[in-house]
Amino acid sequence: MAAALPKTCYASARMITIVDYNAGNLRSVKRACDAVGIDSIVSSNPEDVAKAERVIFPGIGHARTTMETLLRAGLVDALNTARAHGTPILGICVGAQLLLEGSDEGPVEGLGWIPGRTRLLKPSNAALKVPHIGWNEIFVQRPHPLLSSLQEGDQAYFVHSYYLDPSDPSHRFADSEYGGRFCCAIGRDNVFATQFHPEKSGRVGLSVLKAFSTWDGAPC
Repeated sequence: MAAALPKTCYASARMITIVDYNAGNLRSVKRACDAVGIDSIVSSNPEDVAKAERVIFPGIGHARTTMETLLRAGLVDALNTARAHGTPILGICVGAQLLLEGSDEGPVEGLGWIPGRTRLLKPSNAALKVPHIGWNEIFVQRPHPLLSSLQEGDQAYFVHSYYLDPSDPSHRFADSEYGGRFCCAIGRDNVFATQFHPEKSGRVGLSVLKAFSTWDGAPC
């Protein structure tokens, strides 16, 4: 009998659907995908999202407004369907925050895929302004296929006033620091999300997107 093949978290690259809900950083995400040779489309069609091979759920803006727009467009059901099918999903910024159960920006209920809440960023140093805008180091807390290329000292680009606060430490994959440590990457099963913007983070961000394009959804 032939020996079993080693388990892998990667498959061949497949088409990515970028969720369009009249907000978010869609053009930059699409350009970043193009830069690393990833086939992608931008779509507001719920059927495209529900049946996608991979989904990027980007975000820039207000959590409550985003959730209301998603509900009106039928995209909440589409995202839930994609997740239930085991489709690899990448959330970015507000698209990451809304994967939790709720957000203090509203307040508003999130999709509830990952236990926890999005909370207001309150740096211990009063001289540090909110929103936090700029480059900060990423500290990987747990291994994940999408973070496998990151090295000590690597930085990513942030634009945010709120941060991810998962209630289960096993869903916390990376931290950053801005007047104190905060969680900047979460994941569960076939879902992964970053508070930082991969599409604006140069080599580091492109490595995350490239890994996502072949990730099979397994959290190994």
